[in-house]
Amino acid sequence: MSARFQELDWRQTPMGAISLRRRRDPVIGEDVYEVKLDDDFLMSSMFTLAETEAARLALARLAGTGLEVAVGGLGLGYTAQAVLADPAVESLVVIEALGEVIEWHRRELIPAGAALAADPRCRLLQGDFFAMTARSGLDPASPARRFHAVIVDIDHSPRHLLHPDHAPFYRPEGMRRLAEHLHPDGVFALWSNDPPDEDFTAALTQHFTDVTAEIVRFPNPLQDREAANTVYLATAPAA
Repeated sequence: MSARFQELDWRQTPMGAISLRRRRDPVIGEDVYEVKLDDDFLMSSMFTLAETEAARLALARLAGTGLEVAVGGLGLGYTAQAVLADPAVESLVVIEALGEVIEWHRRELIPAGAALAADPRCRLLQGDFFAMTARSGLDPASPARRFHAVIVDIDHSPRHLLHPDHAPFYRPEGMRRLAEHLHPDGVFALWSNDPPDEDFTAALTQHFTDVTAEIVRFPNPLQDREAANTVYLATAPAA
């Protein structure tokens, strides 16, 4: 296989065939890591600004130290890395549905894997984030545990889902259940590949305060134009 392209892993999973590949991009002159689910591109290390901004913006709303954070979706690890870059964070639980993705990090097939594994504040947990939000809690070791921030980067957007079972999470009842996993004045952040969605914003406002949809713009060298993602932010009600 060419040094410019290498498939690092390919697995059949209940969600479909997932693959990790590395390619040398001649436009930016760097190695790019990409994850595909069947024929759908899930993520690329070329476009990570909005993922890191989701973490930064969420934590910027919080004061003090000893912050406990949960992240839904591990992916290439950029959101988790951005959380751990904040010295106010005391612990991080990252919930990932696919054990294969966690294994990529532990085997250091992904650059972020070594840093995440070496940080004692970080725990990688295989599980269904949406089912855990609805029923069992976000930390199996402490089902009643609440977090100061919950940051989610799993589906492409509240409308463009990886699986139909995720849909209830984005409705008002799903937002109510999510709020129960946050401390008073805790923060929820969600990455989306689509423009702001009025229906989802309305669902948020039923159970959160200070709801905003931040547009994050970044260059797209592949198309020689500017691209944009959305980061939703919302604060849980005070006690």
